[in-house]
Amino acid sequence: MADFLATGAGVAVIIVAQCLAVIGFVMISLLFLVYGDRKVWAAVQMRRGPNVVGAFGLLQTVADALKYVVKEIVIPAGADKTVFMLAPMISFVLALIAWAVIPFNDTWVLADINVAILYVFAISSLEVYGVIMGGWASNSKYPFLGSLRSAAQMISYEVSIGLIIIGVIISTGSLNFGDIVRAQDGDLGFFNWYWLPHLPMVFLFFISTLAETNRPPFDLPEAESELVAGYQVEYSSTPFLLFMAGEYIAIFLMCALITLLFFGGWLSPIPFLPDSPLWMVAKMAFFFFLFAMVKAIVPRYRYDQLMRLGWKVFLPMSLAWVVIVAFFAKFELFGGAYARWAVGG
Repeated sequence: MADFLATGAGVAVIIVAQCLAVIGFVMISLLFLVYGDRKVWAAVQMRRGPNVVGAFGLLQTVADALKYVVKEIVIPAGADKTVFMLAPMISFVLALIAWAVIPFNDTWVLADINVAILYVFAISSLEVYGVIMGGWASNSKYPFLGSLRSAAQMISYEVSIGLIIIGVIISTGSLNFGDIVRAQDGDLGFFNWYWLPHLPMVFLFFISTLAETNRPPFDLPEAESELVAGYQVEYSSTPFLLFMAGEYIAIFLMCALITLLFFGGWLSPIPFLPDSPLWMVAKMAFFFFLFAMVKAIVPRYRYDQLMRLGWKVFLPMSLAWVVIVAFFAKFELFGGAYARWAVGG
């Protein structure tokens, strides 16, 4: 067996198995994310939420997915059929392949590349094309307006996200997620993580990820009071399911980024407890809970408020923070908290 795994075919089998493991984790998590999102929303509104299909309603998401799969795919008569069908597949596939560089432990990563952050940033930038294609190909004014909103929104907040990440890169001296997590390791556990030195940017990053993934209160591309369902208006059955799955996978990816960049990834918050992938998953689940709570309790912004917040508040603040972090790192102030590459983590 060992000899076979050393051959080209064996390496290919290992790679395929690793890919399936990551995809399996993400897709199984997706079922519980949708369930948890609905349960949190129901609890805030003092109702039960899913509670019939399966124990505690745990299989409700499976039933909903099967319902979408067996429905007829309806394509509007005036739609560009090829682009119309490609759009949801692009959204889903791009959201999924971004997980290739996300580490769950020191060696648990599909592709441990030195430019992992650039890879994720490039993939997330391309995801807007699925939304634009879906809105344009529907040949209807409401989807088209929703897709234009999404393009402007995602571009606006990607700028802030990129500048915030630059601050973390300056502190670490690396674009590799593993190096970023290892730089946060130390004897103080929770207080060694980047959330403390980069505290103002943690809030900006979290809010920016809400806008980046079209989550409430920034779900303007799908504002039902104005655009019915935005770029998804004309979609049904499996294509609609792919759009929704891609959206939730992208949200979970942002939870992973927050965990890796600011909250120590797989590191234990308490020094005497061992590090584990379970810490990584638990932190991601916690941040998804925050996403769900924001959806349930925060009213939707107007579009002009959304743009003003991104360009006139977040952009200047994140740009100023890059300069501040560069200054702190250059002179190794605050015990080298902003220059982990200089002090060895």
